[in-house]
Amino acid sequence: MTGKAILLVEDNPDDEELTLHAFRANQIGNRVVVARDGVEALDYLFGQGAYAGRDVTSLPAVALLDLNLPRIDGLQVLARVRADERTRALPVVILTSSKEQQDLLRSYGLGANSYIRKPVDFDKFAEAVRQLGHYWLLINEPPPAEGRKNL
Repeated sequence: MTGKAILLVEDNPDDEELTLHAFRANQIGNRVVVARDGVEALDYLFGQGAYAGRDVTSLPAVALLDLNLPRIDGLQVLARVRADERTRALPVVILTSSKEQQDLLRSYGLGANSYIRKPVDFDKFAEAVRQLGHYWLLINEPPPAEGRKNL
């Protein structure tokens, strides 16, 4: 699977490496952009800070968003993504270890497309990543860029 980038928003280096390993194990060859906190994720999406000048019309195929992030947490990132017409239709999958029902409800309330709890077992995690990649990168058909402002 190659094509558009995947935005992985993850502050834990072990979880980052586990996710990247699961992508490789499942032959998901899309470029992965890693943001290690909420500010970096928003900078990437909106072409600010270290990403100033980036073509912001080229959105990732999917954003995998952890909730417990430094500086700006995942729910705040999700709210900002949904509030902006340029990113409103971006598929956002919450990928978290949180078992809090409030996090689940708030994520969907803010417009998350999916909520996945990180399994502790690598084989289960790799299978979850395989299914995630298959659906969001191959099956899902996003709206065209020019149609997003009408959402």
